[in-house]
Amino acid sequence: MLWRGLLPRATIHRAENTDDPKRLAGIVAALDEISREICPVVLPLHPRTKKMLAGAGWSAQSVSVVTPVSYLEMLVLESRARFILTDSGGVQKEAYFFQKPCITMRDETEWTETLENRCNVLAGADAARILAAAQAASEAGPWLAKYGDGNAGSLIANALLERGGRPPQN
Repeated sequence: MLWRGLLPRATIHRAENTDDPKRLAGIVAALDEISREICPVVLPLHPRTKKMLAGAGWSAQSVSVVTPVSYLEMLVLESRARFILTDSGGVQKEAYFFQKPCITMRDETEWTETLENRCNVLAGADAARILAAAQAASEAGPWLAKYGDGNAGSLIANALLERGGRPPQN
């Protein structure tokens, strides 16, 4: 089922979070708190995360846990999100493209440019930091065209047409 409305979407799959019981406990405590205090959280649960949570005896209190979704379904979920909580590098960038505030549950990111203007916030696995970032998510932005304006394909096609469909000569 693809959830409608502006609910936060969460993903947890990195070994640094799933294999460390203390980090995982902090993250799921934050997700439960966000779901109770701010708005319901939808969590497509990665198989490794599911296994680790079951081993820890965790059961969803307030979080809406769903089975893993396809890439396209995930994009739909992200596009409809109020904000995104993730430890995924790819999802961080997708959140930026969709102009959705992102809370990264890691201590560092490869996408440092998304940290500008609080479009993405590094919260680690600390429940209090994750909750504070969620409470401040509405302050994110403005989103700048860090990766272009989405018109690269048209510009390339027009340049090729101007050359009669031939690539530039060296």
